[in-house]
Amino acid sequence: MKTLIKLIAVAAALGLSPASAFAQNTQPAPVAESLVADSQAAPAQPEEASPDQAAVNPEEPSDATVAESTYASNIMPEPGVGQPDGRMGLQDQYTGIGEEAAWFHDVILMPVIAAISILVLFLMVWVVVRYRRRANPEPSRTTHNTMIEVIWTLVPVIILVIIAVPSIRLLANQYSPPEADLTVKVMGNQWYWTYQYPDHGDFEVVSNMLSEEDAKARGEPRLLAVDNRMVVPAGATVKLIVTSNDVIHAFAVPAFWSKIDAVPGRLNETWFKVDRPGVYYGQCSELCGARHAYMPIAVEVVPPAQFAAWVASQGGTMPGAAPAPVTASDAIDDTSATETPQIPEPTLVNATGPAVPVEQAATVNPTEAE
Repeated sequence: MKTLIKLIAVAAALGLSPASAFAQNTQPAPVAESLVADSQAAPAQPEEASPDQAAVNPEEPSDATVAESTYASNIMPEPGVGQPDGRMGLQDQYTGIGEEAAWFHDVILMPVIAAISILVLFLMVWVVVRYRRRANPEPSRTTHNTMIEVIWTLVPVIILVIIAVPSIRLLANQYSPPEADLTVKVMGNQWYWTYQYPDHGDFEVVSNMLSEEDAKARGEPRLLAVDNRMVVPAGATVKLIVTSNDVIHAFAVPAFWSKIDAVPGRLNETWFKVDRPGVYYGQCSELCGARHAYMPIAVEVVPPAQFAAWVASQGGTMPGAAPAPVTASDAIDDTSATETPQIPEPTLVNATGPAVPVEQAATVNPTEAE
């Protein structure tokens, strides 16, 4: 024990106590110098955007470009029109296919489902009460009942036919579109949409979600507002050619009864026709990554004249538009530009003979001309 005390005293005198040794071993490195060195060695990585911020993609144009190309629309979203309103049922439909599908759902499908559910529940309760053990001490030995078996076979078949006939007609109308008035190419990306208008100059619109603050300032619903909407004319049949640039997405607008997958390397087609001007919202409906929930869709339906003005603001052209009138000065400039200049006739020069015109080069030998 005395020897141990002496060793501790000697260690303390030399500054080698366990406490000081622990402090020396755990002394932090010069943090400021290490951070400076790390910052010089590698550039700082950008912070990941929060869900409240708009999804920004590398191909998004600068703020100046967006400001110049943004269309000053006077179409504002209306509560309950083209957006969720809190109800459990379907959204109000604004296409012919959507109205037909909503009628089929409300008038045929739901009553049939409700009737079957009530009937099955009633039969279950009736069997439990009627054939309980106390009321039937002697169990029944019935083996079959032909009439009941025929009924429970034919009734489901009739019900399925009642459901199948209008649903098949609805599918046929949905996949037999009329001739399109314009085409929009829809490209899904992580996590934004691009809309290309091949019939109007092939310009492209990039659509990103707005932040919650920007959406509130514009009077639009959060998580659904975008910086650039898909704009289409009212009363026109719009054909959508949908694909993806990376993973599988889904273009879905509930108010149009429209949902179609965007698959890389594949072109899927759908269509819609809306007569009522307004703003209609949708979302990507296929899990596509970390920011899947922040990939909204906004379709702005405007009068035809306003659509033509929007196309012009994007640098596009309307199909069949008359060319600009040609003035006299333009005609003169065009004629002068197409006139063939007079080029002097070249000559061939030989080191041992005189210059020979081109038309004589095939018949005259320069050495003989000497």
